[in-house]
Amino acid sequence: VCGQVGRPLEEITPTEWQTIFDVNVTGAFYCAQAVAPAMKAAAYGRIVNISSGAGLGISLTGIQAYASAKAAQIGLTRQLAHELGPWGITVNNIAPGFVRSNPTTERQWEAYGAEGQKALLERIALKRLGSPEDIAHGVLFLASAYAGWISGQVLSIDGGK
Repeated sequence: VCGQVGRPLEEITPTEWQTIFDVNVTGAFYCAQAVAPAMKAAAYGRIVNISSGAGLGISLTGIQAYASAKAAQIGLTRQLAHELGPWGITVNNIAPGFVRSNPTTERQWEAYGAEGQKALLERIALKRLGSPEDIAHGVLFLASAYAGWISGQVLSIDGGK
């Protein structure tokens, strides 16, 4: 996981931009490239990438690289689904909503303050934040036989945002 601190466009360095793309897009590409031969040989496979709701549309101001990289990862997922499908390999993507799962998201949550936290929860239909387990359940589903005819899709797990 590689996120971005919100800053104006003109303050983002080329290194910061590239690092975020390397982790979120290039990393997903290399993982798929590494497992594809064995999955093709088995005529079966499941690849589940984790992007973000930020990759589905306009997001917080100042996270240009992160939102762009997550959108690119979604595009890669769809392309790989098309290319690997003939071998029985499904490729899907999960776009989580806000989950307090690491030090970065904890800092974000605290930075919102009481009013910002309340406003975020109000925008979520289920009126709660997600948990890592919520995301894991989506991965388990997409990796299971129950999702055998689902490929190239983005599953938003965001509490109905």
